[in-house]
Amino acid sequence: MTITFDDFQKVDIRVATITRAEPFPEARKPAIKLWLDLGEMGERRSSAQITRHYDPDALVGRQVLCVVNFPPRQIGPVMSEVLVLGVPDTDDNVVLIAPDQPVPNGGRLY
Repeated sequence: MTITFDDFQKVDIRVATITRAEPFPEARKPAIKLWLDLGEMGERRSSAQITRHYDPDALVGRQVLCVVNFPPRQIGPVMSEVLVLGVPDTDDNVVLIAPDQPVPNGGRLY
């Protein structure tokens, strides 16, 4: 399926820094609760199934890319406000997408 540039522009992908990360034992699949600093957009929460490659303590301070204009989604007791982006490794486990240099929080992907 081909999309237009206008279609792409509808997806608001921003950079955020993880400020807090905790295990999410209540989730049906192993996950981590995340708090993300999006600069002027404020702090948002998310849940991510990233336990195979990431430890909550090691995530703090790390920058990631996330979709910020999806509607919030209730995941167990957590209201997920953004979708943190990743790609699958050869075993279908999530590897996070991040800028290769530090950038301001809230910067939009283009």
